[in-house]
Amino acid sequence: MGRKFFVGGNWKCNGTTEEVKKIVGTLNEAKVPGEDVVVVVSPPYVFLPFVKSLLRSDFHVAAQNSWVRKGGAYTGEISAEMLVNLDIPWVILGHSERRQLLNETNEFVGDKVAYALSLGRKVIACIGETLEQREAGTTLDVVSEQTKAIADKVSNWDNVVLAYEPVWAIGTGKVASPAQAQEVHAALRKWVHDNVGAEVAASLRIIYGGSVNGGNSKELASQPDIDGFLVGGASLKPEFVDIINSATVKN
Repeated sequence: MGRKFFVGGNWKCNGTTEEVKKIVGTLNEAKVPGEDVVVVVSPPYVFLPFVKSLLRSDFHVAAQNSWVRKGGAYTGEISAEMLVNLDIPWVILGHSERRQLLNETNEFVGDKVAYALSLGRKVIACIGETLEQREAGTTLDVVSEQTKAIADKVSNWDNVVLAYEPVWAIGTGKVASPAQAQEVHAALRKWVHDNVGAEVAASLRIIYGGSVNGGNSKELASQPDIDGFLVGGASLKPEFVDIINSATVKN
């Protein structure tokens, strides 16, 4: 199948120039299994060119969001055209913090994903259920609906990575057990198989996010349908290197 392991670091709204230099310095010195893993870090917009200029060439940079259409009178937004101009290859879209805090709907996220892809960007598309939805037993319905909204707008999945992030596990210290995560990843792959196609299902990377750290990453990575991670808080720490190195369990 050849799904190359993928580790993304979402720095969220964190960092100063000095802190960014330190984080990048740690990454630049890290020994990682280069042939086995794709590494993408996502600093806040204001640091994107700075990080890109300092970061080792085998690691990539992502924006944390982009606007749903061409730029213009949208104060505070960043357009996909700007990411093209700055040569930022990746963008995270549909993160649960934006869905919840800024009321981004499934359809809106689907439109954003399609627009970014149309401009040649690669997309980390985020989906995931809340604690209430998990307790109500609707997890698979929720993530299927979120995925469907993307599938309705996207015909070519080559530049999409799907990130399953249970909202109840983000930044809470609670982590889905490897079995819980694998169950959802397998169900998502089956949904893609049945609704998009067998080839896409076999090649699509479905990564996990939600309190991933250096201590739990190897056990999570050993699950057959977990193709990597989208890491939050731990991506600001040296243990991010340990998470990258969990790619070796796939060998």
